[in-house]
Amino acid sequence: MSAGWTWHGGGVAAAAAHFGGGDWIDLSTGINPHPWPGAADLTFDWQSLPDGGALAALEATAASVFGVDAHYVCAVPGTEIGLRLVGGLIGGPARHVAPGYRTHGEMIAGSAAADWAEAKDADSTLIIANPNNPNGRLMERNAVQALIDARGPGGWLLVDEAFADADPMNSVSASVGDAQRLIIFRSFGKFFGLAGVRLGFVLGPQAIIAALRKQLGAWPLSAAAIAIGTAAYSDGDWIAATRQRLPIEAAVLDALLVRRGHQPIGACPLFRLIEVEDAHALFERLARLAILTRPFTDQPRWLRLGLTADSAALARLEAALDDG
Repeated sequence: MSAGWTWHGGGVAAAAAHFGGGDWIDLSTGINPHPWPGAADLTFDWQSLPDGGALAALEATAASVFGVDAHYVCAVPGTEIGLRLVGGLIGGPARHVAPGYRTHGEMIAGSAAADWAEAKDADSTLIIANPNNPNGRLMERNAVQALIDARGPGGWLLVDEAFADADPMNSVSASVGDAQRLIIFRSFGKFFGLAGVRLGFVLGPQAIIAALRKQLGAWPLSAAAIAIGTAAYSDGDWIAATRQRLPIEAAVLDALLVRRGHQPIGACPLFRLIEVEDAHALFERLARLAILTRPFTDQPRWLRLGLTADSAALARLEAALDDG
């Protein structure tokens, strides 16, 4: 009965309706369980249309964190929308590395799934994630740069860096420019723990950014998204502290999984993957204990788990993994 939760993470309400229970722990999303705390203190002008100058300020603030000129940055109402709009602008032929995000296979019509050995055709567009989801595979920056340098005149490199804020050392955002056939996607909600804001960014050549803005039209973001994003990206102390905190918490999760006989997979500090004989059965066993994880239709041995919010949730997870 886990098929309804294999599309993407989340869905606690549906899980509660199906499995029962009230005090749910959601480990299915790979979203920081410690959200940026300043959002609740902000107020918004809901009566006026969002201000264009404020949107430009958000993009400039985010660009400084990404390490790229603001001329190459466009804010979008969620990375999912950005992926699909850019896919329509770029067109095929294209390949997307599998396993990976489901959206990568849908963003360009006719895109073919490929493993790494098959995916390096320089004359077609290549779609990758770094770190990858769901297996947490991380490519070093020089390896991604080699893919950029190899692009032929008919191909683009599209890099989904949705989880890159946790450790920006391997981001290639600084390589974005008008002379590069490179487009990068960045997510706000995962690292800052505020997925409901629906905020993301596309980094690319100015011609692509201009075409994307034309598709988005006027007022692509709410006043709330603009204000929250600007304030959060300006909070350098919180960003630095969170980048230190997440790997420590990932190591704690790793140790728990090892104690319970699982080998954690992945280098992204926001989630881990485990491989078991029947991951869907384990998913349902945990769900009956009000713990939501992420199974996969095409990988029946895989289960992905995000970080717990506190020690009590961690203890519940360990007890649940030890139960039966």
